[in-house]
Amino acid sequence: MKYKCIIFDCDGVLVDSEHISNQVIVDLANAQGASIDLNYAIKHYAGTSLAFVKNDIEKIIGKKLPSNFDQEYRRISFLKFQTDIRPVKGIREFLDSLEVPFCVASNGPLNKMDLNLRATGLYPFFRGKMFSAYEINAWKPNPKLFLYAAESMGFQPKECVVIEDSLSGIKAAVAGGFDVYGYTDKHHQKVFQNSGAIPFSSMEELYEKLK
Repeated sequence: MKYKCIIFDCDGVLVDSEHISNQVIVDLANAQGASIDLNYAIKHYAGTSLAFVKNDIEKIIGKKLPSNFDQEYRRISFLKFQTDIRPVKGIREFLDSLEVPFCVASNGPLNKMDLNLRATGLYPFFRGKMFSAYEINAWKPNPKLFLYAAESMGFQPKECVVIEDSLSGIKAAVAGGFDVYGYTDKHHQKVFQNSGAIPFSSMEELYEKLK
């Protein structure tokens, strides 16, 4: 492998959480009159910050969201993560095969990463190697999170590769000077490629591409 370190996004790359968390957002937003669906949320909110999500919903409904929106989102989604979340197919085998250092860098808070990685049995792989945008107050597509993770792991951006599943994360990686691989289905590979990522559609395919 030509890379010395791998930086993984969490939601959608390690854990299959995007549909769970975005459905909670849809339900809470629609309770305020937004009338959005899961497809809209996945398209517009995947890989972004909660602040971005709230700002978009407020534009749609034409008013401020309740002050407890964040608290309710975290409460409901955390409950669902504990019962419904699963590891991304093939990720455990992929992690087992790695012979270089790796870590996880997420827009989500550390307690969310901790919960989801423990619930899926992936926590031992990332103990002491979890980096959150909340630690540095800089969210993707800002590249600072990936730069922070690389520096903390002891590597330069050119020595690392980022594994992402969102356009926001891909933009952050490209802006930071990282090579980036984008996990997506066959229908969206062109979009990821145009944004600067090397697309792949399974962990088996990623393994072959990184060899």
